[in-house]
Amino acid sequence: MRRILFLGSKNDARSQMAAGFARARQDPALDIVTAGLEAGELHPMAVRVMGEAGVDITDARTCSLADLDDSLVDLVVTLSEKAAAACPMLIGNPPRVDWRLDDPDAVKGEDETVLLTFRSTRDHVRRLVDDLFDRGYSQALLAAARCEGLILDGISDGILVHDLNRKITFFNRAAQQITGYTAKDVLGQDCHSVFDGGFCGGKCLLPDGPCKVTEVTHQELQVPCKGGDRLILERSVRSMTDAAGAEVGAMVMFCDRTRERHLARQVSEVRSFAGILGQDEKMLEIFDLVRDLADSDVSVLIQGESGTGKELVAAAVHNEGPRANRLFVPVNCGALPENLLESELFGHVKGSFTGAIRDKKGRFELADGGTIFLDEIGDISPGMQVKLLRVLQEGTFERVGSEETQKVHVRVISATNKDLSTEIAAGRFREDLYYRLSVVPLWLPPLRDRRTDIPLLAEHVLSQALAGARRKDTGLSSEAMDLIMSYDWPGNVRELQNWIQFALVKCKGPMILPEHLPPMRTSQARKPTVRRRRKLDAETVRLALLRSGGNKVQASEILGVSRATLYRFLDEVEVSA
Repeated sequence: MRRILFLGSKNDARSQMAAGFARARQDPALDIVTAGLEAGELHPMAVRVMGEAGVDITDARTCSLADLDDSLVDLVVTLSEKAAAACPMLIGNPPRVDWRLDDPDAVKGEDETVLLTFRSTRDHVRRLVDDLFDRGYSQALLAAARCEGLILDGISDGILVHDLNRKITFFNRAAQQITGYTAKDVLGQDCHSVFDGGFCGGKCLLPDGPCKVTEVTHQELQVPCKGGDRLILERSVRSMTDAAGAEVGAMVMFCDRTRERHLARQVSEVRSFAGILGQDEKMLEIFDLVRDLADSDVSVLIQGESGTGKELVAAAVHNEGPRANRLFVPVNCGALPENLLESELFGHVKGSFTGAIRDKKGRFELADGGTIFLDEIGDISPGMQVKLLRVLQEGTFERVGSEETQKVHVRVISATNKDLSTEIAAGRFREDLYYRLSVVPLWLPPLRDRRTDIPLLAEHVLSQALAGARRKDTGLSSEAMDLIMSYDWPGNVRELQNWIQFALVKCKGPMILPEHLPPMRTSQARKPTVRRRRKLDAETVRLALLRSGGNKVQASEILGVSRATLYRFLDEVEVSA
């Protein structure tokens, strides 16, 4: 049975006339329903003129579209310009026919004039209904809708369609198989109420009600599915428009990449995550932890040496979670004295101190609903530690010079290159603040402890430096790479960036050589460990490949040479694993 909806402005006359003529055809394959954009009362003049035509609509029921018992329909016919213009995306995205009929009730005058107007509207509606069914228009539209449904249900990618209020109107078979939810579970629902945290995995394009849809292509995100599992999906988003070109919603196409990503990790093919480069096992564990942390609001303390990328990781925790559409507000706590830091964090009111010429919001207010990143947290004074502890405990504070209490809902991520346990033992850092900040501690490994990432990082830094300098075709020689691999990197990735920039200044040719690299630091940090290049032979390489399961990156680390050196050896010598 096919369901046809006649939609009017108030469901008082035009839609009821059309439904009356359609029902009078007594086609058992059709279910005829009516609704209005708002509820109305059946117009007595409509009942009279329909009775003259032999169609009794006395018992017709009126309702608004929102109150329709079952909003799943196969074809929509709008009876007024207002209904057509305001017609929302309906569940299933059925085809639509627009009849722009004037409202007979708008005609004022003698009863006979109004009666003639209703009769004219009735006759016009009858001709349109006859054409719809007798000329095959309804059959063609319904057949096209069936064909479209078969196509969309037959493809392997999931498709979710929602309107500008995030109400899901279409959910194909692949979407049901991927997520575990049935169409019945989700149709007509706000996607935020169906999927914990939203189907968008924190990257909602319509976070605060109707707005312009932002189109995206091949974006990866984590999505909570039925049963609590989280899937890694790749999605693309396209704006949907009506016949007049007005935006009415969004189509989300997605496929499941979970197994593919897990397999890629097992064979060391994962090279980056959320803008962070790394394929060392230690970094892959960091990536997993960031994904887990992104879904919660707990405080995170990131610890690691200077130059390891603590702010990058903090931003990844923010951007991968449900707060991604809110602000990420970084503050360098070690760069400001206590009085300025207090004003920076909590704001101040006009006249609270010299130079306070106006009210100013603090970073906590700016980050409300989002994330504040407190870098170099180990450097703040004991007085600031007390004030910060209150914000973490109660979510409240006062601007400098004000007695009015502000309340915020902010996620706090902090970072330090200090050993806070040592600072606590020395009485320089409060233990209770440490436990508030470090609900989940995250340790970033220094570069020397993830040497397999050094070639990847060096090549990336070089490509960025070349783009910035507008240079091309400059590479790292294997000898330079071996030297880079042998260094202990006390300054971590930041020092590696400096090395590459230095080398590009000195290198005028197509290849960076050892003599283009800066002299190794021997006094400002730990003494670099320069490893002698090992002479390779077929048997040693074969054993290394066996130990690494054929992974050439791990084999190069076992052998103590760069990937370029190992690849060059394998090109020259046949080695059977």
